[in-house]
Amino acid sequence: MTVERALTAFAGFMVLLSVALTVWVHPNFVWLTVFIGANLFQQSFTGFCPASLALRKLFGLKTERELARSE
Repeated sequence: MTVERALTAFAGFMVLLSVALTVWVHPNFVWLTVFIGANLFQQSFTGFCPASLALRKLFGLKTERELARSE
């Protein structure tokens, strides 16, 4: 799995989790959803996402570019 795919899966999971928390725990969890959306929006312009750094360090994942170069 690449960093890009793992990041997409992680973001999707976090959105679903934050919506569930908003519905079943407390309405203020909607701000977690807003934060995730804002982070995805800025990442689309800058290419930087802190979660991708964590995924690389914790799981040793490589980007699609790194995998293409190694083939």
